[in-house]
Amino acid sequence: MQQTRGRFSSRIGFVLAAAGSAVGLGNIWGFPTQAASNGGAAFLLVYLALAFCLAYPVLMTELVIGRYARGNPITALTAVSSNALSRALAPIIGGFGILVASLILSFYCIVGGWMMSHFLAELTCLLGFADTAAWLETFSISRSLFFTTVFMLLTIRIISQGVESGIERWSTRLMPLLLAMLVLLTLYVLTMDGAMEGLRVYLIPDFSRALSPSLIIKALGSAFFSLSLGVGTMLIYGSYIDDRESLPRLGTQVTIIDISIAVLAGFLILPAMYVALHNGVEIFAANGALISEDTLIFTVLPALFDKIGLAGGVVGTFFFLLMSIAALTSSISMLEVPVATAVEKSSMQRKLASYAVGGLILLISITIIMNFEQLFGATIAFTTRYSQPLLGMLICIYVAWVWHRGEVLQQLQKGSPDIETSAFWRIWPGYIKYVCPLVILIIFVQSF
Repeated sequence: MQQTRGRFSSRIGFVLAAAGSAVGLGNIWGFPTQAASNGGAAFLLVYLALAFCLAYPVLMTELVIGRYARGNPITALTAVSSNALSRALAPIIGGFGILVASLILSFYCIVGGWMMSHFLAELTCLLGFADTAAWLETFSISRSLFFTTVFMLLTIRIISQGVESGIERWSTRLMPLLLAMLVLLTLYVLTMDGAMEGLRVYLIPDFSRALSPSLIIKALGSAFFSLSLGVGTMLIYGSYIDDRESLPRLGTQVTIIDISIAVLAGFLILPAMYVALHNGVEIFAANGALISEDTLIFTVLPALFDKIGLAGGVVGTFFFLLMSIAALTSSISMLEVPVATAVEKSSMQRKLASYAVGGLILLISITIIMNFEQLFGATIAFTTRYSQPLLGMLICIYVAWVWHRGEVLQQLQKGSPDIETSAFWRIWPGYIKYVCPLVILIIFVQSF
């Protein structure tokens, strides 16, 4: 099985692929808009604390269990089970993670399709096709169905090509392009009138909101969603890592890249909101809160692009291209979870599995579109706010309480032979055994 599963061919290949999974709309759309509506820098501080204190340790559990088992979440949890109860629960927990990954992808493809349609709307408007641009940027069932399907087919196409030829090759192409566009757009926006007010909101914390239970819950969900934790994505990617690589080093690199891009995106989105306000675009809701989420991305920013003429059209085109790439790099990793499972459990050919599994998830996306008001927000809340932290906690329990500590150490020593004497090994095992599950559980209970 190990010879047919594929491997990442290089360290940079894994880092860019894992960063591509982590760096998605959760960073460029989700994090800045959450910050905008939850106290700006107060949310930023809580997010950074949770990312380093909870998300990174959980990321390491997924990487180490994935490389050890060389299999999908069900196989991996079963492989580390040491008693009858843990073996009985492994398929349930692993299967639930695969289901959650599929549900995340089902709404992610819808949003990714919106990003593609708005990219084409900005482009066609620049070229003078106003009627086409109007259809592309107006919400409708037909538009959502068409672009969701196109987005899913792109994702399927990449996954069907395998680990090295598909995931790794496209991640190493798309991630540098994404980062370059994000930096250039941020630098441009920061030169505009009104941007400094947005920076003030982003960087000066309101400490009275930093300990708000709702803010902490949202920040935890944002950190877990951003790093693709709890649903088997990083576990699957970990299973493709060479034994010679140091997992703590790779995990640190992925976490730093992910957090850095989320923070950088805040330097783009919040200043852009106040640039829009300076140009006469309303950015506050009726209750006085900053507009966030889909209203910000699809109403406020396009209105800003319209206000600044030709330059706005160019900026808008590149902005939505950036968002489309961010969505695609994450959707690739999410589809890999159920596809890898289907290939390993049924001996199905990867190409057939990619189209079969992708087609089933597309049907879920279509169901959500046809029942948008009832299902879209509920699916997001169920998967990202509740299921991901809970699954992350359960994986911590398996690694720290079920799996034998000596085997965990042996796995980490591959690529890091001196890790037993490192600060990481002195802290991490006890941390994921007691601190992470307890804190996640407390926050999870608070969410109800």
